Amino acid sequence: MTQPNCIGFPPSIDAACTTLILGSMPGISSLKASQYYAHPQNRFWPLITRLLTGTDEVPPRYEDRLALLLVHHIALWDSIDTCRRDGSLDTAIRNETANDFSAFFAAFPAIRTVCFNGAKSAQTFRKNNPLRHLPEGIAFHALPSTSPANARWRLDDLIQEWGRIIHS
Repeated sequence: MTQPNCIGFPPSIDAACTTLILGSMPGISSLKASQYYAHPQNRFWPLITRLLTGTDEVPPRYEDRLALLLVHHIALWDSIDTCRRDGSLDTAIRNETANDFSAFFAAFPAIRTVCFNGAKSAQTFRKNNPLRHLPEGIAFHALPSTSPANARWRLDDLIQEWGRIIHS
């Protein structure tokens, strides 16, 4: 069996989190930096900062970015634990192993909303987690990817679409 060349990060979460944002798997820049959404053209941090603070001032320190999410009770993780992938595109992901969401939801029962950052995240989650095995009362939302590869969505469009869920 081949060893994965991409290994995801642990979740950024605390017991007060009620919303979970799931990506697919960190890209090359993120894996090298050991930070979610580290690619400078990814719109995740500008999007989240605008939605949560109303400003364009993305916290410069990664720890402060994660803290911004946690103070708003938002957790961050990925649908995929490990995979093989050449490059950073979701379309290049092969042989993925999903994260264990049964254990996750048991450990963090306050989660009521799950937002998928892009189609691959939603697809992997749904393939590996039949709804009948998940806790009741969780709302799932597939949102457009913040990746720079998703060029047809401008930042203002992403803010409008994501804002409908984050502000609800």
